[in-house]
Parts: sequence; structure tokens; C-alpha cells
Amino acid sequence: MKRFKYVLCVMMALLSLVMAGCGGQEAQKGAKDGDFVIVTSFYPIYIDVLNLTAGVEGVKVVNMTKPQTGCLHDYQLTTEDLKTLETADVFVVNGAGMESFLDKVTSQQKNLKVIDASKSEKISLLKDGEEENPHVWLSVTYAIEQVKAITSQLCEADPKHDKQYRDNAMAYVEKLINLREEMHGELDNLPHKEIVTFHEAFPYLAKEFKLKIVSVIQREPGTEPAPKELEELIEQVKGLPVKVLFTEPQYSPTAAETIARETGAKLYQLDPVVTGEATPEAKDAYLSAMRENMKVLKEALQ
Repeated sequence: MKRFKYVLCVMMALLSLVMAGCGGQEAQKGAKDGDFVIVTSFYPIYIDVLNLTAGVEGVKVVNMTKPQTGCLHDYQLTTEDLKTLETADVFVVNGAGMESFLDKVTSQQKNLKVIDASKSEKISLLKDGEEENPHVWLSVTYAIEQVKAITSQLCEADPKHDKQYRDNAMAYVEKLINLREEMHGELDNLPHKEIVTFHEAFPYLAKEFKLKIVSVIQREPGTEPAPKELEELIEQVKGLPVKVLFTEPQYSPTAAETIARETGAKLYQLDPVVTGEATPEAKDAYLSAMRENMKVLKEALQ
């Protein structure tokens, strides 16, 4: 019965992609200038679009920011970024407030088609205080919904390649569904669920796999905690049944190392999948990074 439910889930997810509307006007820039140019805002969106455009001739994918940029918190557009966007037929963004510069882009390039990956009724945004948390791709379920949202909007922007986009999306969604099942199998029954993360990147992952984030080391990425905050963090970690801290490869672990020295906590690394190599091989980067995160969580919380 469990296997039947799983197969049914896969079939329903893939059917929803096939049913997604892919009509629309022929894209103008691509029709005139040759390649249909898709610019992505940062690495996790680049991975999605690479998968959707695999093997599609006449389509070029460019990642606007350097693949080592990381999350786009307070990112300032460069002259080079604006030049890149001038070549774009569409600009694919994460949305949910991640690209704070988006108003500037749309005001300067009023005819640029923007595809919002988080534009889905099935994505419910979490909040950090008054602000919405944009790290939705770290829920595998929401990563699937982002792929669907991009596919639907991309088909409208470039109907010439709609069947190839849909076929690629179906193949990638199936991989993501398999990943989700694998992660649930490994993480749902862990004996410990309380974690301390480095910054507010992981609430969606925690919600999906029933983990409890008891504290965050850096509320603002790149900003070390104040002495009082550090003291409070140390006391919180001392009270945990399993003392583990999760750093991120994109940020200095100095504060986490201080807490570890004071509490005896072990350090592990979780990857928010925001940096990597901008090459065709990056198609599997999300799958690989999330499987590595799964292994790390399992080892740390046993």
C-alpha cells in the first residue's frame, strides 16, 4: 500500500506539469536575435533552469551573479549585472523577497519578462519576525513547486520549446520526489530533533522533516552575534540533549567555534545550496547537496 501511494504521488505530480498551461505570445528577443536567453538570479535557480533546458537547442542559460555569491541578502546590482540583463529574454528569480533589487531591474527594463519561482499557491511563506523567509528551495516539496512554477511561466514566455520544457520538468520532478522519499526515510525517525543553525536558511527544511530550530547563530548573515547573544546561545546549547552546531560553507565558522569550545558541542556543516560551479554538471548539484545534508543530519542527531 505504501508503494502504491508513492507511485500515485509521482503520477499526480507529473500529471500536474503536463496539464500546466503553456500557451502565450512568441518571445520577441529570442525570435529576432537567435538564442532565447534565460538569465537566472543565483545558483539554486540556475540549477532548476539547467534541468528544464537540458538538450533544448537555441536556448542559452546565464547565471547573473557569480556562482560563489551565496544568498542575495542585501545584494547590490553591478554594471555587469545590468549588462547581462540587457541580453535576457526572461529573468528567472527565486522571489519571496530574496532579490531585493528586483524593483530596480523592472523599473529600468520595463519589457523584461520576470519569472517568479515562488509564485505558487502551494508555497506558504514562513516569517522571521515581520519579514518573509525566502529560502523556500530548502524544502524539497517547495523545490518541486518552484520547478512547476518556472515551467509554467517559461512555457508562456517561450512556447516554441514548451514540450521540451515540460518533458524535462517531469524528469526532474521525479528525481526530486525520489529525493524527498529518501530523506523522509532517513530523517523522520531520528531520536533527536533539536538543532542550532548558522543563519535563517533552514526553517523550510526543518518544517518538512520535523526538526526544531532552537536557535540561530547569526540572525543577519555576516554579522557576528553580540556578546550577550553569544552568552545566551552558549546557555541554550548547554541545555540540549545532543550538543551539535551546524555551520554553512559560505560563512566564517568563528562564532560557532567559540560556542563549541564553551559547550563541548560538535560542529557539522549544512549546505543551503547557494554556491557551486556554473557548469552543465551543476544539474545534479541540488540533489547531491541535499543528500549530503541528509547524511550530516543523520550522523549528528542519532
